[in-house]
Amino acid sequence: DGGLVANAPHIPVHLGAMQSAVRFQVEYWNSEGREGIKEGEVLVSNHPQLAGGSHLPDITVITPVFHKGEIIFFVASRGHHADIGGIAPGSMPPHSSKLEDEGAMIVAFKLVKGGQFQEKGITDILNAPGKIEGNSGTRNLRDNLSDLRAQVAANNSGIRLLQQLVNEYGLSTVQAYMRFIQHNAESSVREMLKSFSAEHGSRAHAIDYMDDGTPIELTIDIDKDTGSARFDFAGTGPQVLGNHNAPPAVTYSAVIYSLRSLVGLDIPLNQGCLAPVEFIIPPNC
Repeated sequence: DGGLVANAPHIPVHLGAMQSAVRFQVEYWNSEGREGIKEGEVLVSNHPQLAGGSHLPDITVITPVFHKGEIIFFVASRGHHADIGGIAPGSMPPHSSKLEDEGAMIVAFKLVKGGQFQEKGITDILNAPGKIEGNSGTRNLRDNLSDLRAQVAANNSGIRLLQQLVNEYGLSTVQAYMRFIQHNAESSVREMLKSFSAEHGSRAHAIDYMDDGTPIELTIDIDKDTGSARFDFAGTGPQVLGNHNAPPAVTYSAVIYSLRSLVGLDIPLNQGCLAPVEFIIPPNC
């Protein structure tokens, strides 16, 4: 279902948002009128507003893992690219006021089709910002292509390891333990939230301010019996005209990493950490 099972233990904004990126691609390519996801294909995206990205330089490469003709898992890697175009080198212009100022936008593209790397297609996408007045396409295409190939290779390495695991233990066993990992994370977070509410009460509230005075507000209500929690961002100011806005996927990343940090057990960061949590993010905040 695209839910995160495990990831490298660093860069929470990159990795905690992975499930949003994977789930978007699964829904997008399997929607009516589209071609689905086939063996020998690799997907790529970076769009923060639509496709579960963080910011445009962070490009996500997603590869399905097939077993007997069926998709059983996905592996994904997200890498920060040094430049993908935009109004300034580095693709993180401090005075940007719209998304296209950061460079190339990828909602959904098949980076590999039929086992062939689609160099022309991704090159066209990376150069596309140069068609906008005052903007530029990628300034180092060679590095982009090399890095994307490296991400594909990293995914292939993960696929080989997963296939070895399935061959050794059987698919049903591997899938069961992946569910166990998520259920264990959920139980651990619920117990932590119960302990927190017993010691500090069932409601926590905080507000902080950006340099321009925009508030960032969060109210957390915890059910002391079930360990469920509502994270309500009502009161947070509207999006700002700049590059300091966080899309929902990044908000989920911050929460999942914070919850994992508060759990006093050695568990992998995964989707189970968010199972007890309901998010309320008001429109345009």
